[in-house]
Amino acid sequence: MAPQDRISRLAQQIGDRLQNASQAPEDIQKGVQQVVRGAFDRLELVSREDFDILMDVLQRTRSRVEALERQVANLEAAVEASTEPTDTPMEAEAPPTPTPEPTSHPDEDDKPA
Repeated sequence: MAPQDRISRLAQQIGDRLQNASQAPEDIQKGVQQVVRGAFDRLELVSREDFDILMDVLQRTRSRVEALERQVANLEAAVEASTEPTDTPMEAEAPPTPTPEPTSHPDEDDKPA
């Protein structure tokens, strides 16, 4: 439901309560409070206390994420530094070449064509 529809319905309900102006002011106030409280419940609002708690949790989470990002960057830099090539003679040697495997099977030579 659109917010304007909710506000219109809320205004209508308050107007209905105020039509009975002959009632005691306390009764009118209680009726309006019930309508407003019901409207707020449907809007799924949170209390200021809950909001502040969630903001604190968000701040701590954000700080932790930033610390983890720095830690990952440091680890990546360490890995990159340890994998940089050096000019040692062992790494300069060429790897041994594998011996080629025979292309024909020994039993194939004995078969008649």
